[in-house]
Amino acid sequence: MINNEAAVSTTTTTVAAPSTSSSNTAAQSLGLKNFFKTPEGRYKLRHDKSHPSSLLPYALAKSITQITLADLKDQPVQAVANLPALQPSSSYSVASSGVRYVTSKFLGSSGNGSRMLGFVGGNGTGSKTNGGASKSGHVGGLSNGSSSTVGSNTSDGKGTYLIFNVGDTLYITELNSEEKDPIKSISFGNSNPVCHAFDSKAKDGHDFLIGLNTGDVYSGSLRLQLQDVGKKLVGAHHYNKDGALNNTRCMGVAWIPERDGAFVAAHADGNLYVYEKSKDGSVESSFPVIKDQTQFSVAHARSSKSNPIARWHICQGPINAIAFSADGRYLATVGRDGYLRVFDYLNEQLICGGKSYYGALLCCAWSSDGKYILTGGEDDLVQVWSMEDRKVVAWGEGHNSWVSGVAFDSYWSPPTSEDESESAVYRFGSVGQDTQLLLWDLAMDELVVPLRRPPGGSPTYSRAHSSHWDNVVTVGTLQPAPSTKDVPKLAPLVAHRVHSEPLSALIFSRESILTASRDGHVKIWTRPGNSDVQVSGSDTLTPMKAASSVSG
Repeated sequence: MINNEAAVSTTTTTVAAPSTSSSNTAAQSLGLKNFFKTPEGRYKLRHDKSHPSSLLPYALAKSITQITLADLKDQPVQAVANLPALQPSSSYSVASSGVRYVTSKFLGSSGNGSRMLGFVGGNGTGSKTNGGASKSGHVGGLSNGSSSTVGSNTSDGKGTYLIFNVGDTLYITELNSEEKDPIKSISFGNSNPVCHAFDSKAKDGHDFLIGLNTGDVYSGSLRLQLQDVGKKLVGAHHYNKDGALNNTRCMGVAWIPERDGAFVAAHADGNLYVYEKSKDGSVESSFPVIKDQTQFSVAHARSSKSNPIARWHICQGPINAIAFSADGRYLATVGRDGYLRVFDYLNEQLICGGKSYYGALLCCAWSSDGKYILTGGEDDLVQVWSMEDRKVVAWGEGHNSWVSGVAFDSYWSPPTSEDESESAVYRFGSVGQDTQLLLWDLAMDELVVPLRRPPGGSPTYSRAHSSHWDNVVTVGTLQPAPSTKDVPKLAPLVAHRVHSEPLSALIFSRESILTASRDGHVKIWTRPGNSDVQVSGSDTLTPMKAASSVSG
């Protein structure tokens, strides 16, 4: 196993784009192919994007690139221009760029309409509050357009965008653009963005989350960032300012599905905080002392006006990744202690979980139907967890180093069959620090369950479930690492070396697969049959119904 830095999130990647021909030439010079084969055809390299080498961040070695996809097509940019203007005391115009910052009503106002817009720079230059969130009307850290920018910011605020972090900078680029440079960069000065998330269903314009290595968290409008030509974050709400509540690294941020305006932020000390962006956070959050660092506990803020509203103590040590099921009912976390934990989020209850075969777990992902969870980590394995059985039901063996990103392919459909009784088949992928992308097929009725070796005999295998397989784990129990004799093994369908550097993230879209290396490069692999078709931003992020990709 290769011992490299861990902590990676499943929702991320990198961006900027040389031409296809030049990227193909570069790939071939490194011994990398610009395609890979699957049973359904060839995946071809369409774009190879990266940050401009001339703007190589100083703190590059301290960051791990993550990627987020954001679709703004259904929210036309005109909606921003039609919003009411800011009150004079809160407004700020940039004459050189013609940018107008919109009202606090656009960013979500409380019932009395008194909530103000907080313009803050990436280095936290907004006004300091007494609590975990800063949302004043103070203007700070805004660029006047005189500083150098990445690319020419001519975006119309429509389409699908790639967001990725490298060092102290966050880059935004158009997914389908042939342009080499990103259209927007946001600098955070002495801080590094670590994680980010996008909410396509946000109703108040604040659809974008950013977590920093200082523990600070921001929510803002992605469209506003695209309209501004400066290099500072604009129109953002600032939470846990200067690490007032928790000064450890923010390891992951996620919007809570089906709960508009609520999100969580996980930290390197094992704590996860629940925020509501509708609250102004003027009252300092206060939580009781954690009596036992090894036990899960939930504490609610003592004041109804506080933000965050709750603290979940998950584990002792860093939470490396978090993921909600599609319906928002369950929350999965993985940590440095090697445990997957699955919680009933609404009831604040630990449901199940268990330990890796070896070392830390670094990433996790849900199937679209909520039946399975993938995890990956330092044991080089991809684990498949069943929510029905509440335990590991398969191990994927194929990586030669740490597994840093996993994801189900919600857009893949198995070959049609006349046998209606055929069980569900899932396609998922994984990337690792061995620079490889692996694709896997999971058909539960075809898993071979290993039986224990008889004394003096040869190992035997059976497709029938063993007694161990049939035992359902009690709710709330964390399982020890299973024996290799008790878990079915999966072999990858495809193993392809896609980058020259260790990989950090993987995303499936309708038209392609995106892979990212930790040093700030992303590749877009077009699905078979789509190589000659312009990718459409309208449906890139619209997953097929679960029934079309999995059945039963």
